[in-house]
Amino acid sequence: MKESMRNALVLVIITLVAGFILGGVYELTKDTIAARQEEDKKAAYVSVFNDADNFTAYDGFNADEVRSYLDSNGYASETINEVLVACDTAGNKLGYAFNVTTSEGYGGDITFTVGIKNDGTVNGVSILEINETAGLGMNAEKVLIPQFAGKQVPLFAYTKTGSTSDNEIDAISGATITTNAFVNGVNCCLKYFENIGGGSNE
Repeated sequence: MKESMRNALVLVIITLVAGFILGGVYELTKDTIAARQEEDKKAAYVSVFNDADNFTAYDGFNADEVRSYLDSNGYASETINEVLVACDTAGNKLGYAFNVTTSEGYGGDITFTVGIKNDGTVNGVSILEINETAGLGMNAEKVLIPQFAGKQVPLFAYTKTGSTSDNEIDAISGATITTNAFVNGVNCCLKYFENIGGGSNE
């Protein structure tokens, strides 16, 4: 009995010490991690609008209103986290940069940025976080991302038989779930872009 109590006490002490150590490590590294994530996000915005001189927060962005709008338009699994206005050196608006997360990925949430020009053309897509299957969904950056750039369409759809029009995206072989997640993520940005006035100036 005493031996059992002693062992239990040792386990409790080890657990507490490990918890304190992990907590300390987290406190020491959380600012560094947050700073790195912010740098990665900035780099992604530049990637989808490399001709922009600066990015400013879109004043009309309201998370609750965006959530309601996406839900009512069939994008309950997508979340637009942030919208920035991309401007050139003269202050002219080039378009909008969206940070979006979709929960439809095979391996969980996928977060990426989408740049949309004033005329509705997708300027680029850049992945921030992805955890899909190696050799399948993880090929998204190589196979899917290039297909969106330069396309001016209301919405995209994916196909398994080879794209025949600008709005069609060739699915990754064996990874239609990942393909669908990206298509829906980009589409929700296009839909919200339409809601905020599309190509109209602010």
